[in-house]
Amino acid sequence: MSLEGKKCPEFSGDATGGSTLSNKDFEGKNLIIFFYPKDNTPGCTLEGQDFRDNHKDFLKLNAEIIGVSRDSLKSHENFKEKQSFQFQLLSDPDEKMCNSFDVMREKSMYGKKYIGVDRSTFLVNAEGLIVKEWRSVKVKGHVLEVLEVLKGL
Repeated sequence: MSLEGKKCPEFSGDATGGSTLSNKDFEGKNLIIFFYPKDNTPGCTLEGQDFRDNHKDFLKLNAEIIGVSRDSLKSHENFKEKQSFQFQLLSDPDEKMCNSFDVMREKSMYGKKYIGVDRSTFLVNAEGLIVKEWRSVKVKGHVLEVLEVLKGL
């Protein structure tokens, strides 16, 4: 199900730094929401580091970044501190936000099937519309692609 051109689903959840984040916190700003499978795993760490290393460029374009996974806040706090992320990580243990963005997929590891988060990124414009979505993201070069699309807004 594509969300491009649609209003960003309403969300609210507990995030790092003792905050609660919702759509209302980002009104009038561009927002990058990236969903990732698990804190402190190789691909998720690289993706987070790429967003961290390009954070200033996103800010210059009036864009905020939030990362979302099903991990606990404690896990998020450790991940954020260890990697020096400047952006918040939102905890979605009950998969409410994951389901509203339709990022839960059947996956397979070592022959076992399970339901997990499909690495996905959504670019929401200042009016609250999803202008671009990336699904089943390959980490290498992804953040720079998001930045290029953002520059074109």
